[in-house]
Amino acid sequence: MDLKVKLQVFEGPLELLLHLLEKNKVNIYDIPIVEITSQYMAYINEMRRQDLNVVSEFLVMAATLLDIKSRMLLPKEEKEEEEEDPRAELVQKLLEYKMYKFMSYELKDRQVDAQKVMYKSATIPEEVRQYEEPVDLEELMSDITLKKLNTIFKSIMRKREDKIDPIRFKFGKIEREEVSLEERMGYLEQYAMAHHRFTFRGILEAQSTKMEIIVTFLSILELMKTGKILISQEHIFDDIYIESKVAA
Repeated sequence: MDLKVKLQVFEGPLELLLHLLEKNKVNIYDIPIVEITSQYMAYINEMRRQDLNVVSEFLVMAATLLDIKSRMLLPKEEKEEEEEDPRAELVQKLLEYKMYKFMSYELKDRQVDAQKVMYKSATIPEEVRQYEEPVDLEELMSDITLKKLNTIFKSIMRKREDKIDPIRFKFGKIEREEVSLEERMGYLEQYAMAHHRFTFRGILEAQSTKMEIIVTFLSILELMKTGKILISQEHIFDDIYIESKVAA
């Protein structure tokens, strides 16, 4: 009774070649083509002996190995240019196959890990989902007199500088009489009583010179300090409004 040995099944000829290289512990860049070809042919013959179906890919690789083996055994002609290694194309295919093989292992591991992840659909009650956390207006407006007002002031000043004509700016100009802080405060107080509610950005953009913007900004701060105007903002990033606290 003959002893039958079960051969390891390989998905293709490149996988078989990689197995032989790892088994013999040889460098993939320096394949001992004679020894590897002999082992490869022995495996093919064993497949035939056991009446296994030898696919055409394995036979094509066998022919390729025999061709490389014959070219390497031929005597080398002395030429000025160095001949290309007959194994170079095979090495490149083996490296690409090895890379894709490891990539498939990585994808398989991710698939296995994904199967262990459980997801739960949303079951939040409608009243909880629609709940909005109350806003503390005092806390929201706590820094409005410093950071936000200063940010708006700087943006208005940048816009004013961008409007300057670089050519005409060098020409002579007629100086206007500067407005004092007291006069501007009086004007703003009357303006606030007349309009009751207006935007901080709008009042600054209405000024015609850089000095008027600065004096107006300082006047608003002083009126806030004396309690004659009130600063408010309904939502974050909305315009800041100024309201008069003095009865008309």
